[in-house]
Amino acid sequence: MEKQLNPLALPPEDAVRLLSRAGCRIMTMEMLQMDIDSGMPVNDDGTINLVKYMAWLIREVNGNGGNESGQTQAD
Repeated sequence: MEKQLNPLALPPEDAVRLLSRAGCRIMTMEMLQMDIDSGMPVNDDGTINLVKYMAWLIREVNGNGGNESGQTQAD
């Protein structure tokens, strides 16, 4: 029986594997670590919450990194 994955608490290796298979063109442990080093939130136990990760990526792409409200500095 295959173990079930919890998208709210994935070990980093499983997060990379899942994202790679889900259509992410390139995803490596190094890339994930760079995101973590850049401020991506991780759970207390070091696992990855994919919902929070995707929200963080969207904020980064929109230039709202680190701003929880989603508002830009000019707002």
